[in-house]
Amino acid sequence: MTHSLKIGITCYPSVGGSGILASALGEELARRGHEVHFISYKRPFRLPLDAPRIHFHPVEINAYELFKYPDYTLPLSVKLAEVAREHELDVLHAHYAVPHATAAILARDMLPAHRRPKVVTTLHGTDTTLLGRDAGYGPAIRHALEHADGITTVSAFLRRETQRLIAVKRPIEVIHNFFEPRAPTRTRAEVRRELGVADDEFLLLHASNLRPVKRVDSLIEAFARLQARSTCKLLILAGGDFSPYAASVERLGLHGRVIVRENVIAIEDYLQAADLGFFASESESFCLSILEAMAFGCPSVSTSVGGVPEVIVDGESGVLVPLGDTAALARAVDALIADPTRRAALGAAARLRAKEMFSAEPIVSHYVDFYRRTCSADTLRDGAGM
Repeated sequence: MTHSLKIGITCYPSVGGSGILASALGEELARRGHEVHFISYKRPFRLPLDAPRIHFHPVEINAYELFKYPDYTLPLSVKLAEVAREHELDVLHAHYAVPHATAAILARDMLPAHRRPKVVTTLHGTDTTLLGRDAGYGPAIRHALEHADGITTVSAFLRRETQRLIAVKRPIEVIHNFFEPRAPTRTRAEVRRELGVADDEFLLLHASNLRPVKRVDSLIEAFARLQARSTCKLLILAGGDFSPYAASVERLGLHGRVIVRENVIAIEDYLQAADLGFFASESESFCLSILEAMAFGCPSVSTSVGGVPEVIVDGESGVLVPLGDTAALARAVDALIADPTRRAALGAAARLRAKEMFSAEPIVSHYVDFYRRTCSADTLRDGAGM
């Protein structure tokens, strides 16, 4: 029987795909008998408070007058080394390259050779596609990846971009995101009443951190173009500040038709209440929000960018349209509103695809296998064990 692992996870605790995935992964690993230690400046917002085998270690950040800006990388590395030493961790899993992978490598190198955990780095998107292009970050990211013991990305698209933009020659394992929904706490009817959505109204769903790359302005413009907008509402689950877009809602005459809920934890309540996902991003490494909707039989209309075609099979489990074509986004939504039979077929296929390819069982097993291969290899920096 294989032994359980001791795994340290460091991630951003705020709303965003990397932190959400890291929290869900830690929860599933603990459920399978592994010991999981989260190390961050704040407890990840979706991490349960009392789950067995899950531990949280806060990083204290001191504001010294010597530093113009508070430093996080060094306190994080010291805390990672401390937790790894005290709990004899097998793996330090860094989600997002900067500063987590850099801190994990520094922590590993602080420890004596016989006590060093393996460092696994998971790239989630902008750490490659945005920061990787930046002369102030790119070399540090490349160094972190070259000195990790194992690297994963959440899509084949992101692996290609990492190899192209950062010129990483190391083997990179693709392990997709996953979503294991909890049971909703309210019924679909209760949620729709709370949102002010009538029984005969259609509910579109968008969930994101609202960063510019999500093109929320284009999404709102496409919503305004809908022929069916008078019988349709758009719910935006916002992981960021929506106020920059409020003027567009008013200008386009959408007051009362765009509903915003911020920093939602019980996302399942809202997923089950939606009829169709709606996304207009200019770049996505995967798009966890699309997968979350799929798990509830809710297909999406999305721009065909980045790793989204790895999640949605166009015409089978959702609809993809070209980037920048807001008219095409609106037409695709109108067509599905008018064709409930096709929408139901897409939703059923989406639910099945989410369960078979992107649920906890296959993805978490893949991570555990990758951890074990990484731990058993002398080093993955030379490609061993892949």
